[in-house]
Amino acid sequence: MPSIRPWRAVALAAALLAVAAVAPAAQFINVLTGGTSGVYYPLGVALAKIFETAVPDSKPSVQATKASVENLNLLQAGRGELAFTLGDSLSQAWNGNEEAGFRAPLKKLRTVAAIYPNYIQIVAAKESGIRTLADLKGRRISVGAPKSGTELNARAVLGAAGLKYEDFDKVEYLPFGESVELMKNRQLDATLQSAGLGVASIRDLAQAVPIVVVAVPAETVGKIGDAAYRAAVIPANTYEGQTEDVPAVAVVNFLVTHEDVPEEVVYAMTKGMFEHLDALAAAHAAGKSIKAETAASGSPVPLHPGAERYYREAGLLK
Repeated sequence: MPSIRPWRAVALAAALLAVAAVAPAAQFINVLTGGTSGVYYPLGVALAKIFETAVPDSKPSVQATKASVENLNLLQAGRGELAFTLGDSLSQAWNGNEEAGFRAPLKKLRTVAAIYPNYIQIVAAKESGIRTLADLKGRRISVGAPKSGTELNARAVLGAAGLKYEDFDKVEYLPFGESVELMKNRQLDATLQSAGLGVASIRDLAQAVPIVVVAVPAETVGKIGDAAYRAAVIPANTYEGQTEDVPAVAVVNFLVTHEDVPEEVVYAMTKGMFEHLDALAAAHAAGKSIKAETAASGSPVPLHPGAERYYREAGLLK
């Protein structure tokens, strides 16, 4: 086989370098979610799939995390491009609430969209005899991973009901799936899980043992003293054995990014998401609650310019 002449080799190398110079750099999109048994993770997987075609030259990936608090700290550090979070955690991050897990205000955060409400669901084993919030006193409960969004919700709701962690026989700080396994094994009496309705972990529990969904009365919600929380209802038959509507408390979830993610990328992510809401609804029932009409409002953090551009083009912002 004849060898390539030196001048041709030089020309070929130059041509390859020229192509490399004009080829667009891949845009990494790391989607920060939560535990794999929650709602954030399947929705994050669906979003990553959408971004593969909706965001030019992108390389989406999905990361399972401890959810809200960890996600927001990772975004501030530039270790993710999109994240799920609870609204109260987002507010505490923006203001720098150290007790909530934020050593300083996270001012790089920017909002992409308000998405669906998280229901703070308190579920007890039926055989435990727990029927009300007051019945939880002296019992064994899991409140979510330490300083996670769920655990911050637990502090707020239980505190409004006049309960402190010292009032329980045992407090476990565990993700959803592990909490459910302990309940199946009768090592816990109750679990508090902040997630979309029909979360897989509670459905799994309800199929394994009889459960009671503990009511959070509206007057208790009013005592929380945070506008991020609102009275809600868990509809009958959301979980096996739950035959009646149950008063509850909800917090809106948000998708957030940070200021260093390019405007074009966030615009494409936002547009892609709202053009493929059917894929999110198929990934989890909570996806059915995501509406463009309410996505641009209610956040304690400014909109990213890319998201704002989409909402203005769609006629959702003036």
